[in-house]
Amino acid sequence: MVRNPVRTLFAALLATLLGAAPAFGADKVKIGFITTLSGPAGGIGKDMKQSVELAVEHLGGKMAGLPIEVIFGDDQRKPDVGVQLARQMIKRDKVDFVSGIIWSNIMLAVAPVVTGEGVIMVGTNAGPHQLAGEMCNKRFFTTSWQNDSTPEAMGKHLQDLGLNDVYLIAPNYAAGKDMLTGFKRYFKGRIAAEVYTKLGQQDYQAELSQLRAKNPKAVFVFLPGGMGIQFLKQYSQAGLRGQIPLYSVYTVDELSLPAVRHAALGQFETRYWSPDLDVPANKKFVSAYKKKYGTLPSFYGAQSYDGIMLINSAVVAVKGNLKDQKGMIAAMEKANYPSTRGKYSYNVNHFPIQNYYLLKAVTGPDGPAGIPVMQIQETVFKNHKDSYYKKCKMK
Repeated sequence: MVRNPVRTLFAALLATLLGAAPAFGADKVKIGFITTLSGPAGGIGKDMKQSVELAVEHLGGKMAGLPIEVIFGDDQRKPDVGVQLARQMIKRDKVDFVSGIIWSNIMLAVAPVVTGEGVIMVGTNAGPHQLAGEMCNKRFFTTSWQNDSTPEAMGKHLQDLGLNDVYLIAPNYAAGKDMLTGFKRYFKGRIAAEVYTKLGQQDYQAELSQLRAKNPKAVFVFLPGGMGIQFLKQYSQAGLRGQIPLYSVYTVDELSLPAVRHAALGQFETRYWSPDLDVPANKKFVSAYKKKYGTLPSFYGAQSYDGIMLINSAVVAVKGNLKDQKGMIAAMEKANYPSTRGKYSYNVNHFPIQNYYLLKAVTGPDGPAGIPVMQIQETVFKNHKDSYYKKCKMK
């Protein structure tokens, strides 16, 4: 039989093209990452974005052989903008995953939209109690924490110290309420006052005057981002730092320390992560981040880096078959990737079961004139479960 040379050449080319093309028709892994990139909270979003880009770099720009494309969106700290971005990413950009979100009120608006469209969402900061309980969803995972858990650790620490008359301050939004609820779940001493401030507030003179009048034995605050920077500066300027011990969560971090410096020295925080956590993946992340960007990453960055690595574990498990969502979810539930926090597991609600540590702001390597650093002092909780998983109907 005489073969047609043109047909033979076409068949060979087709075979070559099919062999080079990714399996299952996917040509890339598309991730929509929503965070706050403008305004006073823009620094948090920048840290998250840079950590995502570093994770992609560490993966060689590919997951299971598929190129990675990350589409970033600025929610402007507005729930409606966050929802608009999520819908745009899903409908127009055809993303395979949505990730990110700093603020709990935005997460509560965005997560149901994403999972309702049949897309997997990986939160990398906000952890409102509703998503850990009644609103849990098989397509929702987080690489951070449930809001109550970190202040639960601080509540336990202050309870163990035997303190009373503690003054509580948090912004008046979903996470602020969760944080104080978590603190009170483990702290059983007297509460001097429970004060909710405006989200994004920058002037705390009125609250500090009220606090001074109450003369509590200690103060506990949750004031993330720029709110914390302003509060810490004003607390120190008011002469209260040497008078009333200040304890906090998500207020003193690697983003605020360069701004507040000595005003944070001696400050105690509880967190699941710290730059000095002795874990191989964390050492790699912190070292590479510092080399690339010239500063230490924050927990916001560590969570976002982990979010990309979690997604990678899912894509690798299904060999790039992005249509196999069931297989990807099963893989993610195993948390089988090198996390910056070390080995952890997922509860039935897809929130981490993990350790929580007591950290202290101490003098950094450059001495008193330099930037303080956070240093782990002790482990408060080991393999701690959030307080809402029993309300989740997933098994």
